[in-house]
Amino acid sequence: MNMNELKKRAAVEAVKQVKSGNVVGLGTGSTAYFAVEELGRLLREGILKDIVGVATSIETDTHARSLNIPMTDIDSVDSIDLAIDGADEVDPDLQLIKGKGAALLREKSTEILTSKFIVIVDESKIVSKLGTKDAVPVEITPFGWKQTQKRLSKYGEAVLRPSKEDASKPLVTDNGNYIIDLRFPEGISNPKEMDKELKLITGVVDHGLFIDMAHSVGLGMESRLMNR
Repeated sequence: MNMNELKKRAAVEAVKQVKSGNVVGLGTGSTAYFAVEELGRLLREGILKDIVGVATSIETDTHARSLNIPMTDIDSVDSIDLAIDGADEVDPDLQLIKGKGAALLREKSTEILTSKFIVIVDESKIVSKLGTKDAVPVEITPFGWKQTQKRLSKYGEAVLRPSKEDASKPLVTDNGNYIIDLRFPEGISNPKEMDKELKLITGVVDHGLFIDMAHSVGLGMESRLMNR
């Protein structure tokens, strides 16, 4: 079973928890893509009805609308029944690193509203300590970005993420911001404290540490859930 098949399997299992009438947060990235596809299929076949989606990126919103999933914006809902998204790393306490898709601010703003946040990953994303494999994406304001980069570099290598279309220019998020990929040489010993520290840095809008947000993690290989 290849990686895409594993992602699809985990996504299908997660979508089984969606019920008719739910407001559903739809994540961003290759894993969340399969969840959106499955949700579209269930609506098309009449298995689910009266679903409303809230997207975490322009890309996901466009994808969902192409499948005729009814969509609304985050300010039009009071709460979200269930959110489904992927992650870059998951530790034993279900703390996460997210943001490779550069949608971390909208993901966090959406997923903090839900009473059930299901993360779907393959086994390679499970780590004993956050930051040991991946950098932590940090969304920053374009104004004074080099100064913000300097402030972040005290923790480790802080690299401005380039645009996919033109590597000589910075990637610009859906919110008009930049991304710094911050790599911790020894990993992150205390994710909760680092969450607070990064938010206090001038120029930082938000970051890819998702602390105490995931309620369960679906593993594609074993088609099972790790629960908080």
